Amino acid sequence: MNEPLNDRNAINTLLPFLRPYRRQMVFALIALVVTAGTMLSLGKGVQFLIDQGLASGSEAGLIHALLIFMGLVFLLGVGSFCRFYLVSWIGERVVADIRQAVFAHLLTLSPSFFEDNSPSEIQSRITTDTTLLQSVIGSSLSIALRSSLMLLGGILFLLIMHFKLTLILLTCVPFVIVPVLYFGRRVRSLSRDSQDEIANVGRYLSQALRHIKVVQAYTHEKHDVQRFANTVDQAFNVSVKRIQQRSWLTLMVILLSMSGIGVMLWFGGKDVISGEISAGDLASFLFYSIVVAGAVAAISEVMGELQRAAGATERIMELLSARSAVVSGSERFPEEAMNAIRYGEEVIRFEQVEFRYPSRPDHAALKNLSFSIKQGEMLALVGPSGAGKSTLFELLLRFYDPQQGKISLANQNIKQYALAELRQHFALVPQETVLFDQSVADNLGYANRSAGVEAIQDAAEKANAHDFITRLDKGYDTRLGEDGVRLSGGQRQRIAIARAILKDAPILLLDEATSALDAESENKVQAALVPLMKGRTTLVIAHRLATVLNADRIMVMDQGEIIAQGTHAELLESCPLYKRLADLQFSQSELSMS
Repeated sequence: MNEPLNDRNAINTLLPFLRPYRRQMVFALIALVVTAGTMLSLGKGVQFLIDQGLASGSEAGLIHALLIFMGLVFLLGVGSFCRFYLVSWIGERVVADIRQAVFAHLLTLSPSFFEDNSPSEIQSRITTDTTLLQSVIGSSLSIALRSSLMLLGGILFLLIMHFKLTLILLTCVPFVIVPVLYFGRRVRSLSRDSQDEIANVGRYLSQALRHIKVVQAYTHEKHDVQRFANTVDQAFNVSVKRIQQRSWLTLMVILLSMSGIGVMLWFGGKDVISGEISAGDLASFLFYSIVVAGAVAAISEVMGELQRAAGATERIMELLSARSAVVSGSERFPEEAMNAIRYGEEVIRFEQVEFRYPSRPDHAALKNLSFSIKQGEMLALVGPSGAGKSTLFELLLRFYDPQQGKISLANQNIKQYALAELRQHFALVPQETVLFDQSVADNLGYANRSAGVEAIQDAAEKANAHDFITRLDKGYDTRLGEDGVRLSGGQRQRIAIARAILKDAPILLLDEATSALDAESENKVQAALVPLMKGRTTLVIAHRLATVLNADRIMVMDQGEIIAQGTHAELLESCPLYKRLADLQFSQSELSMS
């Protein structure tokens, strides 16, 4: 992640989310001021009730004083209702907006960002940290503001009522402020660490549950339970340190503030005995003293929450401030470029491309790579694992940008095009099929949200998927579960192929599209792919050479370089690596027949 943001940057980043709700914030502030003012007025109400009601010996005076007191209580209740509702609403709304903004921003980041940042930790930031932020915006911040008003108002009333007693009380304030500042800083640092450890717990939990079959197949349950327990204990230990600091803070504030009230009562009691002030004055002064002490205690308590929120805000704002390593161009595809892709001579060109993954800067995935692809050509990419075949797809789709060289589409550098425009011209079938916990129709419609039911079913039929889909309990409305766990590997692959068919893009990227299929299904899908590829430019990553024997051109790659190109027969004669791969996959009779 980036360096932690300071308080000012974190607040400035939050302001855009608060600004749309200025009206609600003004109303909440009015309600807050009304409730604080009413609460402060209760002190005078107590004085009036004692001196004008109880001390007067008049029942009418008592009723009158009591009515005034109850009126203040009613106003306090209504104001508290409005304040709580408005502040809570603002908190929920702002956090919902932040979650939406963070998710939308994450979708714009290049895959290199997620190599360095775990999706599970990011999920923790969007859920756990924003929930903490909601609690602060919708509650703690309101308490802090109200307590600050009560503190200032209470001190003002105390100064007006009895200057000497107020000075006695205020001598304790520095002793309260110092531990608040000291422990507050420590709580903030530990809060950040605590949130990070909680994210680690979520990350480990997510990994274990997502790969539960591997965990159970290797009887790794006890070991994983122990490792998870260690992770949980680490988070617990950090949380205990944070709790200790907050507990010390609470203890110091209560002891010091209440000790100040005790000293004040001793001096005030002497003044009542001597007749300098009335019992109502002392009761009122005591009320405001408790209000001031309570405000200080509330502020110190909320300071811990605010410090935790500051740490959570930093983590959220780091996501929002992250910038993609791949910057979208601004140009749309002109008509001539569209025609060049569909009818032109040369569609794609790599010119001296060199690329290193950000997580592996010392290893070149592609080295000085140059080649071109003609319109309508089927180019097969073969070679051992790690040769750089899938990397070509990732560069074409601009998941990454090469460090050197240029990639052109329709004779224009792909960096000039808007990312959405560029990717609209490719249909990808990845080696590892990605399905979402949605219905079959939703998963197929991922390629084209405007496609109707008939188009979706037609694509499924062409991919040999319609029959098994209709046998599911709810047909096309069946939810597939996370990562499509309700389907077999071959079924998932056919869904992915149907998705690519539905997109109807001019360039196909097939990463061994039939690798997970049985022989019968493979033949049917291959038959469906033949008319699909007709008139389209197709790049095929082939792990099984039998699937690309009829390719227009086969490009052999090894360690990020092109070592040979040609047809199957030509490469058997000219490329030892290709011949070795063929020998591993075909019998001698099959080779002679070819």
